[in-house]
Amino acid sequence: MATTTSRPLVGRHDETSRLLALVRAAETGAGGGLVLRGEPGIGKSALLAHLEQVSDKVQVIRASGAEFEGELPFAALHQLCVPLSAHLDSLAAPYRDALLIAFGLADGAPEPFRVGLATLELLATAAADRPLLCLVDDAHWMDTASATALTFVARRIAAEPIAMVFAARDQEVVRGLDELPELVVGGLSDTDARALLSGEKAGVLDDRVRDRLLAEARGNPLALIELPHAGGFALPTPSPVASRIERSFLGRMADLPPDAQLLLVVASADSTGDQSLLWTAAQQLGIDVAAASAAAEASGLMFFDTRPKFCHPLARSAVYRGAGAERRRTAHRALAEATDPATASDRLAWHRAQATTGPDEGVAAELESSASRAQARGGVAAAAAFLGRAAALSLDPAKQVERTIAAAEATLAAGKAQAAADLLAGIDTDALDDLQHASVDLLHGQIAFVEETSGAVRGSELILRAAQRLAAVDPERSRECFVAALEMGLVVGRAGGVMDRVLDAARSAPPAVGPPDLLDALVSLSTEGPRAGIPALRRVFDGEEAAWTKAPALATVLSGELWDVDLHAATTEWLVRTGRDTGSPMTMRLGLSQVALSAAFSGDFAQAMAAIAEEEAIADVVGDLPQLYPRVHLAAMRGRRQEVADLFAEVMNRGTGQQTANAHWAMAVLHNGLAEYPAALAAATTAVAGGDLFLAGIALPELAEAAVRCGEHAVAQSAVESLTERTEPAGTPWALGMAAGARALVSDAEDDYVAAVEHLTGTPLALNLARAHLRYGEWLRRTGRRRDARQHLRTAHEQLSEIGSEAFAKRAADELRATGEVARSRSEHTYDRLTMQEMHIAREVAAGATTKEVATRLFLSPRTVEAHLRKIFQKLEITSRRQLRDMPDLLS
Repeated sequence: MATTTSRPLVGRHDETSRLLALVRAAETGAGGGLVLRGEPGIGKSALLAHLEQVSDKVQVIRASGAEFEGELPFAALHQLCVPLSAHLDSLAAPYRDALLIAFGLADGAPEPFRVGLATLELLATAAADRPLLCLVDDAHWMDTASATALTFVARRIAAEPIAMVFAARDQEVVRGLDELPELVVGGLSDTDARALLSGEKAGVLDDRVRDRLLAEARGNPLALIELPHAGGFALPTPSPVASRIERSFLGRMADLPPDAQLLLVVASADSTGDQSLLWTAAQQLGIDVAAASAAAEASGLMFFDTRPKFCHPLARSAVYRGAGAERRRTAHRALAEATDPATASDRLAWHRAQATTGPDEGVAAELESSASRAQARGGVAAAAAFLGRAAALSLDPAKQVERTIAAAEATLAAGKAQAAADLLAGIDTDALDDLQHASVDLLHGQIAFVEETSGAVRGSELILRAAQRLAAVDPERSRECFVAALEMGLVVGRAGGVMDRVLDAARSAPPAVGPPDLLDALVSLSTEGPRAGIPALRRVFDGEEAAWTKAPALATVLSGELWDVDLHAATTEWLVRTGRDTGSPMTMRLGLSQVALSAAFSGDFAQAMAAIAEEEAIADVVGDLPQLYPRVHLAAMRGRRQEVADLFAEVMNRGTGQQTANAHWAMAVLHNGLAEYPAALAAATTAVAGGDLFLAGIALPELAEAAVRCGEHAVAQSAVESLTERTEPAGTPWALGMAAGARALVSDAEDDYVAAVEHLTGTPLALNLARAHLRYGEWLRRTGRRRDARQHLRTAHEQLSEIGSEAFAKRAADELRATGEVARSRSEHTYDRLTMQEMHIAREVAAGATTKEVATRLFLSPRTVEAHLRKIFQKLEITSRRQLRDMPDLLS
């Protein structure tokens, strides 16, 4: 039987045209990615083979996912990049090292999101000599780390001479692939199906058998090729096509000599395609390699060129599954003996584990070591797989429990909450000590937060139970559990009373070893209110930097609760610096989101856009959704109604607690700016009602303003009283300015309007200061003092226009017009013409960054950055980098 690569394609004109167009575009420097989707046997592999044959002007590199080794970290990526290894030395050291570590060829722990950029650099370097075509078959079986890196690259090659094609089964979810263009491969037409069937030398088929075969195959090419060999004239009862095809492959295998069968099983157990490894393993089993390989090749099941290859992925799967447990263990044992422990220790451990029939502490220990290495290389899913198998092979019950807990932790970190729960379900809890019980409770709590719609309450209860178990045996860790529960409670706000529940339980926590700490201060804030709690928080944050390093997300919120701009700036600076130093995506993303929020408050919308773009870039690299709250706040402050509405809908779709409270606060700001006060009142009321840390306080001025405009004076008075209770103990210019501004709306006293302006003058809170001038000017106009009103309204309009706060600027312009003065029209801002990513690039270049430095920061290739720069120049009607530095509102 001929190989799938040599058989001519029947039909498939549209599919081959689309694929060739992708390659031709890459040849001109306009790269792209495409996912072929379809059922098993539908012709995806044949299309890849055909594309390789006809793409004679490009370099072709290939890889394929492996069903039975889908969690060995970076296995598919390594397979793809091996032909390009000569280019590794030309990469910058951080990228070269990241790939060497990812491939297990060097020690260390790379930044997890640097591997994708390093891969992009490697492919781009290779493509500089000749355009590159990357083909990935069975992409649905790629290990998670490879899938993340390769889909990251595929989204960033628009300006590169690189084409990437992934073949994946339909209905199989692979993170990242769903973001790429798709080409669904369907069945052949009846005419093409008959032509393909007629071309097969399968003996004579009578018309009834042929018609039944055509009906059962449903245009599936592999079925049309294989089914005639599977049943002759008496076809069995119809069954799923894939299983019928696999039976055909097994039938062919059964006709082979024993040595050839065993050679196929060994090949099916190894996905590396390393021919020398296969021959070595086969010789160790006493196989006559020459005769066995000739027989296997004659059957059409496998071919031996530069690397061994099955005729179709289903053939490999069928051989492995049909081999039987003992034969599979024999194959893995031989592969383990043939594997070099110095260069492939993890694969060696995996083969040994598959060759083991019962508990084996030595193999379990090797797997545990492999898990540590995998985790250091970013292979969390691989670490989970290694640890799960290590637990199953453990002889010592105590070690089995420890490894199972570790496996559950890694499995949860890999995003598989239900699988983690299944691992924990196998633990005999009666045999656990308090520390182990606490660890299990913590994991169950984290799983509940992830899995359940209403899991916040159950999650907090389980974490609190862990804290209580630890109270006697490890008081310090017990207190850390309470803080961990608060961090999670922050994610969901007070939904279901989570924050209140945790803080109520925390009153019984073991006492702090030293002076009152963050947990004590939070309990004080909860039980005694702001007048006692805010000074307690102030003492904690003034006492040591570690107060925010242990709970950075909580610290960013608490700096707002303290109305402390300087503390927020210090916390944010620490987050960004630490994130960059450690390579922690989570820390960096939190820091950048806070940079964006702070910049929006300061009226530096260009910086906010740049920070949002960088956060989104990191989120994309790690395969996560970007943070929404800085985007919705920036859009609200700019007065962008539709953008806020779209973001609000997205928050409601995927957000809870603090996210939704943030969105309602932003809605209140937007509607107050648009002078749509009933809508602002409704949004602010919802934002305040949750009682969330910081958010309930910062939304109170919006509530007071909207309530006064709607004639709801009792609501406004209550909001001012609540705000005063929060701001007086803080005593910062921000706190006092916001309280005075809200109080002025209720008291109608000029001194309060003046105090608001005076307190906020000198702070970086440009938007709040401009709004204070606006409110004062509005009050002056209503009292008939038009000349005085013009001064403040003019100041407000100039500041708001300069900032780019369009809705509030229009309010100021309307008020000025009412005094008899026409506001001057503003010139367009630079950032009005650029996307957030373009703004980031423009700012970096204007500040003197090189193309390569910008590419590194945004995880793009240098060619892509240059392409963006050309668009930026066109939009801004300039021609050089030097002119960017002269743009007045580009750099703060």
